[in-house]
Amino acid sequence: MGIKSFQGKRAETKIDTSAPIKVSDYMTKKLITFHPDQPVIEVMDALIKHKITGGPVVSEDGELVGIISDADCMKQISESRYFNMPVSSETVSKYMSTNLDTMDINETVFDAATKFHQTSHRRFPVLENGKLCGMISRKDILIAGLKLQGQRWGN
Repeated sequence: MGIKSFQGKRAETKIDTSAPIKVSDYMTKKLITFHPDQPVIEVMDALIKHKITGGPVVSEDGELVGIISDADCMKQISESRYFNMPVSSETVSKYMSTNLDTMDINETVFDAATKFHQTSHRRFPVLENGKLCGMISRKDILIAGLKLQGQRWGN
């Protein structure tokens, strides 16, 4: 007589529909921002002090006008030696990136993961009705992935 295998009734798979999946659920809302006329040396100090790699550049009206990163600051350091100029003599507006990719507050972490995968960006400004309301980073999406592991989405 052979061994019979029996698989009993499977338990229903529960889908947690309350799991937050929007960018707004994981983004940083309290931002360290910079101004176009701010000296790059101040940005370097803030990046080190706050242990961040970049931040949004906003106008006096709070409009997003650029992003300044540690790589942008490195360029300023490199050029200061080449041109024999002090590091502190240049402003953010000269080195910030102005061709910006952004995310909308209503996009999902899946949209963000795809965008990060398709670009070399480490962070995206998040906009709500065209205004800066937060930043989402690769690390934020990894955190979301851990919280969402084992769940199924969709219909």
